[in-house]
Amino acid sequence: MREDKELEPVEIPIDGVLDLHTFNPKEIKELLPDYLSECGKKGILDVRIIHGKGTGALRETVHAILRKIPEVESFSLAGEGGGGWGATVVKLKS
Repeated sequence: MREDKELEPVEIPIDGVLDLHTFNPKEIKELLPDYLSECGKKGILDVRIIHGKGTGALRETVHAILRKIPEVESFSLAGEGGGGWGATVVKLKS
């Protein structure tokens, strides 16, 4: 198998829940704004991003990216029923 072969794009369901466990951390900077933009286009204004608990590095990366996205109205860690500090809930501007 050739390693330099381009990978086919993966179709991600736009349903308001994005689980980052299946992505390479390097992909998050492009993925997150694109995903939130698509959610906004579909009228999904409440989004849950699952980044896991771990060391908190991915959570901090996610929060840093969210602070730069103008369409983000607010974000906070999810409550206990939504993943606690292993997930972030995002409110997009309507």
